[in-house]
Amino acid sequence: MKKILAILLILILTAALTACGNETAEEPVVPAADSDDGILSVAVSPDYAPMEFVDVSKSDRDKFVGFDIMLAQYLADEMGMVLEIRPMSFDACQEAVKNGQVDMSISGYSFTQDRADEFFLSDYYYAGENGNVQTFLTKAEKAHSFKTTKDFDGFTIGAQSASLQLELCLDNLSEAVEIKEFEDNGKAVEALLNGELDALAVSAGNGKTVINKHSELAFTDFRFELLEDLKDNVILIKKGDTGLLAKVNEILAKANAEGRYVEWYEEAQRLAQSDTAQDVSYDAEGNEEEKN
Repeated sequence: MKKILAILLILILTAALTACGNETAEEPVVPAADSDDGILSVAVSPDYAPMEFVDVSKSDRDKFVGFDIMLAQYLADEMGMVLEIRPMSFDACQEAVKNGQVDMSISGYSFTQDRADEFFLSDYYYAGENGNVQTFLTKAEKAHSFKTTKDFDGFTIGAQSASLQLELCLDNLSEAVEIKEFEDNGKAVEALLNGELDALAVSAGNGKTVINKHSELAFTDFRFELLEDLKDNVILIKKGDTGLLAKVNEILAKANAEGRYVEWYEEAQRLAQSDTAQDVSYDAEGNEEEKN
């Protein structure tokens, strides 16, 4: 009798486990981001066309446009989440990731060792020449005056705080060069236009959009020599979030295989040339800063 009861118990448990397994297979996939509300929060500094900027003809979340915005939307769609763009200053974006205020930051980041130490960095994604060519903007009449690092001695140059451009300037230019840091590119461009700066360190993609709006500016003849790991862009994710990092890298591989990067960069360049495209500065709390 005991044997019969034992067999019956085994059969009942087996049936129960099978039923549970079937129910689990039918459940929806849990989003990769550490969010219970189905929202993927992404910090951006929308003063860096064609990567992220503002279309002033639009409102609310639709006004944020550019390559990185398209990438963020693709990530959210693939994860089955709703995208929430959190605009703030460039350095505040990085702090927001560290503090867990956002799931990630996508804002034209290049690899730096400091970022690798402080964040999980995604696999590279490719945004045309925006990350591969690093140079300077200056007044058009002085464009051919800067060919080597020595040519910058005695001049004042600008770079965005916490940026690859600033790091390149600090590593390659001599102490005879005065380097001014700016929280956002918009203010740096204003400083260049009004003569406060002799040159401004930029990526080629961003520089082209600035020249499109300010024909009195031009690229210098100087180009930084870049190591391979400084080319292209990465996404910043909080240290320890291995699940989100793995999912992001999986989706980036899919986007690359589908040829999305070329498509997005061409569209971002087109949008950046629009009359309604503007680089807009935000403070650390996400408030739009007034123009001078």
